[in-house]
Amino acid sequence: MTAPIDATTTSAWAELEAHHASFTPDLRGWFAADATRVERLSLPLADLHVDLSKNLVTDEILSSLVRLAEQTGVADRYAAMLAGEHINTTEDRAVLHTALRRPAGASPALTVDGQDIDADVQSVLTAIDAFAGRVRSGDWTGITGKKVTHLVNIGIGGSDLGPVMVYEALEPYATAGIEARFVSNIDPTDMGQKVKGLDPETTLFIVASKTFTTLETLTNARLAREWLWTSLAAAGVAVGTDEEKADAVAHHFIAVSTALDKVEAFGIDPANAFGFWDWVGGRYSVDSAIGTSLAIALGPDVFRELLAGFHAVDAHVATTPLDKNVPVLMGLLNVWYCNFLGSQSHAVLPYAQQLHRFAAYLQQLTMESNGKSVRWDGSPVTSDTGEIFWGEPGTNGQHAFYQLIHQGTRLIPADFIAVANPAYPLEDGGRDVHGLFLANFLAQTKALAFGKTAEEVEAEGTTGALVAARTFAGNKPTTSIFAPALTPAVLGQLIALYEHITFTQSVVWGINAFDQWGVELGKQLAMQIAPAIEGDADALASQDASTQALIAYYRAHRA
Repeated sequence: MTAPIDATTTSAWAELEAHHASFTPDLRGWFAADATRVERLSLPLADLHVDLSKNLVTDEILSSLVRLAEQTGVADRYAAMLAGEHINTTEDRAVLHTALRRPAGASPALTVDGQDIDADVQSVLTAIDAFAGRVRSGDWTGITGKKVTHLVNIGIGGSDLGPVMVYEALEPYATAGIEARFVSNIDPTDMGQKVKGLDPETTLFIVASKTFTTLETLTNARLAREWLWTSLAAAGVAVGTDEEKADAVAHHFIAVSTALDKVEAFGIDPANAFGFWDWVGGRYSVDSAIGTSLAIALGPDVFRELLAGFHAVDAHVATTPLDKNVPVLMGLLNVWYCNFLGSQSHAVLPYAQQLHRFAAYLQQLTMESNGKSVRWDGSPVTSDTGEIFWGEPGTNGQHAFYQLIHQGTRLIPADFIAVANPAYPLEDGGRDVHGLFLANFLAQTKALAFGKTAEEVEAEGTTGALVAARTFAGNKPTTSIFAPALTPAVLGQLIALYEHITFTQSVVWGINAFDQWGVELGKQLAMQIAPAIEGDADALASQDASTQALIAYYRAHRA
């Protein structure tokens, strides 16, 4: 694997520094002087319409950003990833989440490390389709012969954030009478709340853990198993013997894992375990077997449409020149804001209630991927990396944090996402509520871009100190993403868009977007601290003074 190119040593970086030195953003002036700006900076991406015109860039800046992508090898790095080279250097792995959504029969065939990747992926998808069909039809039943009405997906990180986000986004497609719930937190409240009101005879648990060793997931799986036995017994179902308990687990638990020995030891039939591969990172796994809950609750056809949406963006990235490549351009804009204009966070503001978990999903995708301070060869980074991603659906956010974006002192680029057709069209006194909703979407991007001058405020009759308070500086950058409706394909396109934005930034910064060693230390220390909490004097003595004092407080107040 070649060493990363230091972006700060390229001529394109020097050009961008020169642009920044003389840069005065003027969206009002740019729009007034350039009648073709919107047309030129509005680009198609599969079903998405992406308007970049309200970003703080000129044609010259965009050209320099594209040269930066060229000089840091973005296209070559994409080619290496798609070919299955081991670009995850710290774990010596290929990175092939894009293979999860290649259509059956894709050409040329993809073989990596001697393995037929296409055949492996299609085999698992076929098995998931078949199992989902059995559950949805009622062919698969619980121990008492009743049809499944509820799924409980037990996972954490990518094994939870992706499935729950997609399920919430595509809830209108859940028409088979099967409701999905999701447990992730090891806080027992999460499990307690998610099984509340469930009928054990009609509940199916999905334990999602590649290695079947994840602390939180396995703890919650054992809690769910105990709940199943206890609740079945309370309902008069015989689960007193080991054989009866094993039968109950076999009817009410399946797994997403490749550790079949551990799956079987838990009591799950290995035939009901759906696997994925070490080249699938957790935050890139919702389109793998991790999506089994989605195939069941939403249907195999919906899941396949979701995959097709992913693939449409993959194809765009692989075949579109850099200067028209939407994910690449959006990634480069983020580099411009982060490294030259000093922004530290990025808001994602979906004007679609169904996407209320999208920002949370992106937090793992972007910050676990690009929260790095060393490059892929182990050398220190040469610039700032990563951004804090956050957001809430509109119009909720308007009544919460938009004040900071509009009139605060920090530059916060924002992506606005909207659909033309809502899942639930409603009227208020004959007025289309969705149209009113989208008027807010359009108004916010307009206000952020163009602001309101002191002269405009005064023309409305405001005087004195209130003029300054009611003045909006404008020149707050936004990207608008529109789609006809939030279909499975559109959702796949949105997810893949941000995957590739994230990857583009990682290449410019020379970092490995596919490992996450930063989460390991806390896990290790938790296992060392747990005995101290439970009363082990030696374990307590080995802790620092603050940790000891906090443990003492906990033990003194634990009922």
